[in-house]
Amino acid sequence: MSEPSPHILVVDDHRDIRETLARYLVKNGMRATTAESAAHARKALKAASIDLVVLDIMMPGEDGLSLCRHLVEGSSLPVILLTAMAEDTDRVIGLEIGADDYVTKPFNPRELLARIRAVLRRTSAVPKERDPLEEEKLAFEGWTLNVPKRELTDPDGVGVSLSSGEFQLLCAFLKRPKMVLNRDQLLDLTTGRTPNVFDRSIDNQVSRLRRKIESDPKNPTLIKTVWGGGYMFTSDVDGVHG
Repeated sequence: MSEPSPHILVVDDHRDIRETLARYLVKNGMRATTAESAAHARKALKAASIDLVVLDIMMPGEDGLSLCRHLVEGSSLPVILLTAMAEDTDRVIGLEIGADDYVTKPFNPRELLARIRAVLRRTSAVPKERDPLEEEKLAFEGWTLNVPKRELTDPDGVGVSLSSGEFQLLCAFLKRPKMVLNRDQLLDLTTGRTPNVFDRSIDNQVSRLRRKIESDPKNPTLIKTVWGGGYMFTSDVDGVHG
């Protein structure tokens, strides 16, 4: 049984734009729902399973940035912003909030379709957690990570400081042990889906994390490099109560 085609929610207060785009998406093999405002979009999101939101920034009432912030904070739903040429500041804010991409008006529907497909490929490729761990502490090879407190202790019980990026990266590995994660996936899991980040930044973060948790960072055994693929955390990970 084939998977259902992607369901796109188009949010724009201009009827011609949203209806024309919806028809184009349907013509190209997708499902589409439209909404004329943030309030209507919220209702549509509750009524149907949506895979991606195309969201206009400038709308009366609640604007697109507010809705984008709500979507990013409350879910992993990808968002592509529609912006006017003069909205540079709003576009930057949208990307900082966590939008996945943007297209400026007037836009070419074919370009927007390509961007939708690219974002869907990238976000759907991120592996789910192997066994979602509800425990507050994650343990591996004598190490313990207290997730709420962001505290890492070594096998001797000594605290090891982590930067925000190192903490996010370690969490991504511990929640997906023995899975190969490529750079794009690690960026998605650690940077709030910020686009256009130079992928070597992940290599640098991995190097720094290795120096803190590997007995021999030059010959790592916990975070293995998978040539042509990315990285894999090799150890078993256990949840610790209390």
